[in-house]
Formats: sequence, structure tokens, C-alpha cells
Amino acid sequence: MTEPGEPTGSTRRMPTVEPGGDEARTHAPDAPADARAPVPTLEQGDGRAGRFWSARRVPAALLALVLLGAAGLLLYDIAAVRADHPAMQWRRSLADGLAEQRLDDTPVLVGAGVAAAIGLWLILLALTPGLRDLLPMRRDRADIRAGLDRTAAALVLRDRAVEVSGVQSVRVRMGRRKAKVRALSHFRELDDVRTDLDAALENAVRELGLARPPALSVQVHRPAKKG
Repeated sequence: MTEPGEPTGSTRRMPTVEPGGDEARTHAPDAPADARAPVPTLEQGDGRAGRFWSARRVPAALLALVLLGAAGLLLYDIAAVRADHPAMQWRRSLADGLAEQRLDDTPVLVGAGVAAAIGLWLILLALTPGLRDLLPMRRDRADIRAGLDRTAAALVLRDRAVEVSGVQSVRVRMGRRKAKVRALSHFRELDDVRTDLDAALENAVRELGLARPPALSVQVHRPAKKG
């Protein structure tokens, strides 16, 4: 049927009802075709995020190459001995040296210390995340993780600091837990400049959106007198 104001013979699309479940679902005809589901958010909403883990491809590749070369050389020598060929000179010398060396000799102790240090280094690489220059940001979406480079964060804090009245120059050292700010002020009282710097930098740290905002250490000095 036609409605007032519509031309004769035109039709109007009616809503469709889709069965399924206890309640029927009605689809409006004017709903956009590309409507998407809302982005899933974290239930807790606390924004906690862990550090990013490094792939450590270079140490793993170097260790794999060393082990592969050593294992291949040893297997080749063992196969040669099984085929009634003499063992390589390096293996005979190594066996004779190990038979003659005592455990408390200096070369043995040095070699054991180097091997232990390399093993501890590899264990440390396996148990620590790495990527110390990448600061994790607050995680407000369940499927999104983001990080901010420490150099970029330091530049943001420096730009905010130089906007404070009385600040001549700023140097920022950004760490994972602490940001050290050193400013030079050529006019105004140092206490007033420090108060304004604290307020501006605290606001800047909040706007960075980091999962663990660093503590601020602000120092304000006068420029060194020339001559």
C-alpha cells in the first residue's frame, strides 16, 4: 500500500523478521550494511600491560651455527674412525690434553669460568623480555597492544618542558621507571619554574598513556656565568 506523499505504484520495504531462539530478531531496512560489532574492551579496565619480548634472533642464530658446526665436525671424525681412518689431529691432541690436565690447573679453571659465563648469559636472555627501549602503553582494548619508544617519550617531555615560562633549555633522560629532567632557567624564581615544570610534566606523563608511568625527577638550575 502507498502512504500519503508517495507516488502511485511505489512500494515501501517492510522490516523482516528472522526466527531463531526464543525472541525474534527484527532487521530495520535502513540499517547500514557495513555495521560492525563494538571493539572488545578489557573487563577490568585497569590498562595493565606486560613488556614486549624480543625474538633474540641474532644470539639464537649464532648459537645454532656454533653447535651445528661443532656437531658436524665431531660426527665426521667419528664416522672416519669407524671407517678405519685415523682420528683428526685436533681430537687426539684434545684427548691427550684432557688426560694430562688437572682440574685445578689455571687453563681448566679459566675455560670453566668462560663456559659458565656464556651459559648464564644465555639463561638471562631466555628469561628476560628485552626491548628495554620500548615502553608498553595502557591496554584498554582486548586485542590491541601498543608501545612507545623511550626516545620519543623523552622528546615529548622535553617539548612540554621548554613551553614553561623561564625555561631556557632542557635535557631529559627517560628510563623505564624514572624520568630525569634537567632544566636551565634564565629568569623567574627557580621555585616558581620548578613548580610549573612539575605540573606540566605530570600532565605530559599522563598523556603519554604508559602502563607504568615513570617517576619524575626535576632539577632546575641557572646557566653557568660566562667569563
